[in-house]
Amino acid sequence: MAAGEIKATEDAAGLATLISRAAADTGDKNRGLPPVDRWNPPFCGDIDMEIRADGTWFYMGTPIGRAPLVRLFSTVLRRDEDGRTYLVTPVEKVGIRVVDAPFVAVEMNVGEENGTPLLTFRTNVGDVVAAGPEHPLRFVMHGENAELKPYLLVRGRLEALVSRAVMYDLVELGEVVEIDGVAMFAVRSGGVTFPVMPADELDALSR
Repeated sequence: MAAGEIKATEDAAGLATLISRAAADTGDKNRGLPPVDRWNPPFCGDIDMEIRADGTWFYMGTPIGRAPLVRLFSTVLRRDEDGRTYLVTPVEKVGIRVVDAPFVAVEMNVGEENGTPLLTFRTNVGDVVAAGPEHPLRFVMHGENAELKPYLLVRGRLEALVSRAVMYDLVELGEVVEIDGVAMFAVRSGGVTFPVMPADELDALSR
């Protein structure tokens, strides 16, 4: 490992230690997540941390290779009304860069609850979230090639981008249903029907 990489790793570990100490006594012991939405610390500027589109975390241009560090940082993330994402502790708030979504949904389990489909996702940082009323799915068409990108609300305003491999499995579960008088291709989970796109647009993509 190069000297710069060692320095960045050490700095990230030091930052994690500060966050851990600041949040340790105020975390939700049942969920293991600090109550970041209840904290209102002063903004202390931006730091050179970025979450890439594939979910990889970088600090000072170097990937953070230690999964426990990434998990710790992920527990104190918050996306505010200004659309920016921050690391938040009871005493400070610092801005970071997020290229797409802060999390990536890397696994999906198909089950049932009360006789209805229930889709449960695992993120790259270990969150397990069932799509439903509190954790909706949304679908966007992105770019010139009309790439389908599903997102799952994990907590607060933080979303997970559904990985391409999982997205294919998710689309396989889709069906055409009528929503507000329009035939829509949609998926169901947790008693909620999540529209993907109009059925006629799906037909056009399939040609």
